[in-house]
Amino acid sequence: MSFPIAKLSFWGVRGSTPTVDPATWRYGGNTPCLELIAPDGTQFILDCGTGLRMLGSRWVGPNGSRTAETHILVTHYHWDHIQGLPFFAPLYVENNEFHFYSFRSKFLGRDSLKQVFEAQMALPYFPVDLSAMSAKRTFRELAGGESFAIRDSKITARWLNHPQGSLGYRFETPAGTIVYATDNEPGNPELDKSLRELAEGADILINDAQYTPEQLATTRRGWGHSSWLEGVRLAREAGVKTLVLFHHDPDSTDRMVDNLLRQARDQFESVFAASEGMVMSLDGKSHVDIHLPGTRTALRREAQFRALVSGTTADGQRFEEETVVRDLSLQGALIVLNHSPKLQSELQVTMETPGDEGVRSMRLRGYVVRIENDKEKGHSSVGVVFTD
Repeated sequence: MSFPIAKLSFWGVRGSTPTVDPATWRYGGNTPCLELIAPDGTQFILDCGTGLRMLGSRWVGPNGSRTAETHILVTHYHWDHIQGLPFFAPLYVENNEFHFYSFRSKFLGRDSLKQVFEAQMALPYFPVDLSAMSAKRTFRELAGGESFAIRDSKITARWLNHPQGSLGYRFETPAGTIVYATDNEPGNPELDKSLRELAEGADILINDAQYTPEQLATTRRGWGHSSWLEGVRLAREAGVKTLVLFHHDPDSTDRMVDNLLRQARDQFESVFAASEGMVMSLDGKSHVDIHLPGTRTALRREAQFRALVSGTTADGQRFEEETVVRDLSLQGALIVLNHSPKLQSELQVTMETPGDEGVRSMRLRGYVVRIENDKEKGHSSVGVVFTD
């Protein structure tokens, strides 16, 4: 018996401004853009940050076609959520059709999203104007509290607490419920209640986690963002199954995001930090399958190092295991284990390195980015990126 599948792909996860710092490459530096393929094949795009360019460069329309009727929902008009639009190649293809949704801004008035399109492509900000985009485009204004259906999916929009306004979206599909609630600051009782209702019982909640709890209480108060701690509280109160930390601060290195994720997992079992290339699938049985991208290209060599690996399994149990590292790069390793560690968890890898002065131990700290389970052989091939 087959079950409906919804697939959520992360093309941009950074907040405020893109980053190209090598210290942020593992989670990624593009600003917000997600792609949701509903079980009926309907394609949704959530926000149009610089990640939209990456999506466009690998474009395949719904149902594998090269033409598309796609629905694009924009949370708000801040630069990091719209700056990918002029660079989205499918907008320049005549056969494509895009339906845009967002709210009427009190600062812009009627046709707010269309005005945003025109303004950022106007002279002298961009070399060509909107007329260069030959794809069909429609624009629909939404209000907080509004619900509507697109084929088999029900979409609900709710206001979030963010300067100049922002919308959160709830997608109810035959495969499960996904809530996208970025750019929200807790503290407004009415909007906090609205967000809890939006997130109620969601299988996946993508929640703003740009700041630490300490920053949110002091220097970043009023800036319109949230923290991992507030996300955990919301997930508990709303009965969310899986929480995704999103909209990483441009000053947060991979190690800093790792630390935020570690703290969140101490208080809520199913938490992941959004990373570029991450894909989450819902199967209609409240099961979330997650795939993380492999490491960046690096010089790889076959190896034969004895190693002691310790970490945490997917069900939260600590383990320690002796194994052999057979594939090694300058960035990471492929390790065969009998245990199956949790994605985005940390491993301690101690390898024996023979040399002129005898065998020495080399202790490394790694981060799990890929797991391939071989049920017949009873082991897992675990891809690790070394962080220390």
